[in-house]
Amino acid sequence: MKKYLIILLGCIILLPSLGSIFVYASFKLEQQEIVKTICVQRKMVFNTCNGRCELQKSLKKYEDNEKKMQDSLKGKTELVCILHTSDNNFALTAPIAVKADFPDRFDNKPVSVSAENLRPPSLFI
Repeated sequence: MKKYLIILLGCIILLPSLGSIFVYASFKLEQQEIVKTICVQRKMVFNTCNGRCELQKSLKKYEDNEKKMQDSLKGKTELVCILHTSDNNFALTAPIAVKADFPDRFDNKPVSVSAENLRPPSLFI
C-alpha cells in the first residue's frame, strides 16, 4: 500500500513539470483536425506547417500561464510571511548583583585542568 502511495505522490509532484508534454500529446492526437480547420497555412497547396504554428501558440500560452501562476504564488508567499510576523514585547529584568566576596574571579588564569571530567557520555560509546 505504501508503495502505491509513494508512486501516486511522485506522479502528482511531477505532473506540473510534464504540462508541455500534455500539450504536445493533445496536439498529436488532434493534428489532422488542426491542419484542416485551424492552421493559418491550410489553404496552401504544399503545406509544410502541418499545424506546428498552433502547437507553438499552445506552448507559448502554457508557458505564459505557468509564469503567471508562479508570480501569483510568489506574491502569496510574501503576503503570508508578512502576516505571520509577531510583536513580542520583551521586558527587561534587573541584573543579578555580584557579591563582593566571590572567591573565584575571572581575572586569574586556571592553574590546571582535570582530565577526569572531560569524558564523553557512556550512552554514545
